[in-house]
Amino acid sequence: MSAPNNRDTICQQYRTDKDLLIRQAIHDKYTVPQVDYFGWVLDSIEWRGGERVLDVGSAVGVYHAPLMAINPQAEYIALDLSMGMLGKNPASRRLQADALHLPFPDNHFDVVMANHMLYHLPDIEAALATFKRVLKPDGVLLVATNSVQTMPELQVLMRRAILLLARTGSTQIQPPVPASDSFALENGTRQLARHFYAVMRRDLPGKLVLTESQPILDYIGSTRLLREPQLPDGVSWDDVMTIMSQQVDHLISHLGELVINKLTGVLVATDDGDFIQPFQQIKADAMA
Repeated sequence: MSAPNNRDTICQQYRTDKDLLIRQAIHDKYTVPQVDYFGWVLDSIEWRGGERVLDVGSAVGVYHAPLMAINPQAEYIALDLSMGMLGKNPASRRLQADALHLPFPDNHFDVVMANHMLYHLPDIEAALATFKRVLKPDGVLLVATNSVQTMPELQVLMRRAILLLARTGSTQIQPPVPASDSFALENGTRQLARHFYAVMRRDLPGKLVLTESQPILDYIGSTRLLREPQLPDGVSWDDVMTIMSQQVDHLISHLGELVINKLTGVLVATDDGDFIQPFQQIKADAMA
């Protein structure tokens, strides 16, 4: 089985924006309660105006417009490994580059964003060290990611499908691991704390509510390149999807809807950013 952050697989998965847009559209349409997610992420830090911002793994630039709306003087630079993604990014400054080798000097950015992308990297620790290098001493790293507890119902359904198809050792079989598990809200907090003085976590619970099966099957299908290599020997993707379809249809027929709980959020890391200054003053007063 292949790891979900295999570099060749990731490059193929994000060669174009097709699969990414499928998932975004499903979240936008079926999430309860409805939230301006990209605006919510940006609202996790205090913007003074005119910040120099690096958006690592920017893809098609979903954060560009909301950032310009709240901070029109910001200097926004989009960076991604995929030219297929960057070609659709509206930013005036776009750069194809590897997140592990940022072509910028030290202490260059006020804010580095790395949203829903760190878990795709082969060396997360090296990436965090690089992000810190290019941040100013009072700069802020803004990272949106998922919880390891997100969409558990989907994992249960997939595991059940695989168990029905597996030939041997079925009691030990687990569903394909979501890529985001390698840098989630839980373990991501600990990883960031090894590089930054303070880390803040902000959660956004929600759920997908579906009354038809096709959207969730499309959602799973859009992750095929990442999930299929993790299937046990002798288990085919098409067979898994057939059983998944049957399970989802049965649940919707019986319950009237399929509810998939999700938990995403934001991690903010800094050595001397605004959100920790009150605590630093308290510490200073206590030591005086």
